[in-house]
Amino acid sequence: MSWLLNLYETYEANLDRVGVMEKKHNEQEYTLLPISHTTQTAHIEVNITEDGQFHSATVIKEVTVIPCTEDSANRAGSKIAPYPLHDKLSYVAGDFVTYGGEIKKEEPFSYYIQQLKDWAESPYATKKVKSIYHYLSQKRLIKDLVAANILYLDPNGRLIDKWNKKHEALYGSKPPIFSVISGGVESAFVRFNVYSPQTILTKVWNDSEMYDSFISYYKDLLKNNDEDFCYVTGKKLPVTDKHANKIRNAGDKAKLISANDTSGFTFRGRFDKSNEVATISYDVSQKAHNALKWLINRQGKIIDQRVFLVWGNDEITLPDPTEDTFAIHPIPLEKKERKSFTNQEFANGIAKALEGYKANLTTKSEVNILILDSATTGRLAVLYYRNMNRELYLQRLVEWHSTCAWLHRYRKDEQKKAVQFYGAPATKDIAFAAYGPNANDKVVKGLMERILPCIVDGKKIPLDIIRSAFYRASNPVAMENWEWEKTLSIACALINKQEGLNVALDTENNDRDYLFGRLLAIADVLERRALDSDETRATNAIRYMNAFSKHPARTWKIIQESIQPYQMRLGTRGLYLSKLIDEVASRMKFEDFNNKPLSGKYLLGFYSQRHALYQKSEKNTEPSNEVGGM
Repeated sequence: MSWLLNLYETYEANLDRVGVMEKKHNEQEYTLLPISHTTQTAHIEVNITEDGQFHSATVIKEVTVIPCTEDSANRAGSKIAPYPLHDKLSYVAGDFVTYGGEIKKEEPFSYYIQQLKDWAESPYATKKVKSIYHYLSQKRLIKDLVAANILYLDPNGRLIDKWNKKHEALYGSKPPIFSVISGGVESAFVRFNVYSPQTILTKVWNDSEMYDSFISYYKDLLKNNDEDFCYVTGKKLPVTDKHANKIRNAGDKAKLISANDTSGFTFRGRFDKSNEVATISYDVSQKAHNALKWLINRQGKIIDQRVFLVWGNDEITLPDPTEDTFAIHPIPLEKKERKSFTNQEFANGIAKALEGYKANLTTKSEVNILILDSATTGRLAVLYYRNMNRELYLQRLVEWHSTCAWLHRYRKDEQKKAVQFYGAPATKDIAFAAYGPNANDKVVKGLMERILPCIVDGKKIPLDIIRSAFYRASNPVAMENWEWEKTLSIACALINKQEGLNVALDTENNDRDYLFGRLLAIADVLERRALDSDETRATNAIRYMNAFSKHPARTWKIIQESIQPYQMRLGTRGLYLSKLIDEVASRMKFEDFNNKPLSGKYLLGFYSQRHALYQKSEKNTEPSNEVGGM
């Protein structure tokens, strides 16, 4: 229950955000919902005058905040459970049956109007509620919408439910209402607003006075609910067994808490009744679920319906552990800054970048990490939950970004220009390196879930992920150059998490695999310099890289024979590289020069040696012919 308690406390700490509309990057609006409210996509907006008369109507398709009861928020199928104010056409139109609307069982309007009447006549009612009730009680909504050219009738005076070609002869082109609804016209959702020619009134669905009005009215009704021990707060409060859906989006039917399966084995076998498992108060359920919806909209990451969410109880926005170092510290490395990268220096730099998040730390400053997903359309599960001290969380981030680090060049800035940065890759890019750019979202979300404990709990990266990235990086001919370069740097970061080396070339490292990697890099650079500047084909070193990783001694003989013509072409210009091959090879012990497969260290040696040679080339005044020069 700790995740529910932390969500509840988050809601209580952000009461000033309730009802305040915010926008996502795609301009979609969202808000921290008031309790006893939910969202629905409205298709028709009806404006009513203050004295309860029809004014105008328009066709829309907008997510709207609406009041709801426990029953209406959980209605399904043919169950009649009206929303208190805004609802489907078959509920709110008193003349729906008069115009040929089909009702499967009882007429829902009678239930709707009685419920609205009770609210409008209560001491909590506002003028807007009374105006809307006065109009709808006249039972003329369909008539007014037809007159306003929102809805249409057939020659028999019956409401056109679905548009087809025979209606084009009567009305011409397809009316807007049939473009925004997916089913029949009876499913069109209607929202109501109150219009005044003298003053500008707040929209009903954005009006805090309307929120408070229904909350107070519904709280009064809930007094009749049974009180019980709330497992979240430890207090005796009115409880509920109906919990919110629409957690990930407006169309999401999956619930985190549900016990309506009395015939199966959801709880039966161990418990006789669902409330023996746990009881949760209505207030806590509403606030916790609404806080969760708000946080997902605000900063959650959704991949194939799996939610990755990080938030703080007192400080909502925190660095995302699934992002790369550039997202935390977006300062690209300039050429003049290409110096030795040491983990300790870099760790200090990352720590400074995160200093802002350490401000106002208290003993109760906590971080919550939550992963949600659903196996079916009706059930949502907590796959991973971690609650930890915020300072410890930030320390773990510093450790991850300074140890799983390498030099990367696949990022782009705001001007879409390529930049290079030193640090850890994003978890989504790790999936790219391990499984390729065409990996589906199911694979990506699975990897992200497995990597998260490595970041926040300090666990080791699963070996199968490292191996997969290693094998792909060792097979450059199977990829385009940009894809291989990205895969190579990410694979180096994963391998370096275990090895703890630096990008800067370690000339004193006599490890067999590291030295073989250096030899391969020198052969690659030597051949590339001998080629024409417009030649983009892969070098022999790159073409034989996969075989080299499996049989280094045997393959090196082939590569060395292949580069001899290029050594001759370069002449004295290639003397340095030829001497370097001899110098590196001489460091290797005689018994180590064998065909034992190479470990990931050879990639680190390859990358560091190539990086050092390109750096040297850039300092040289003579032009270089490297493709994709670093």
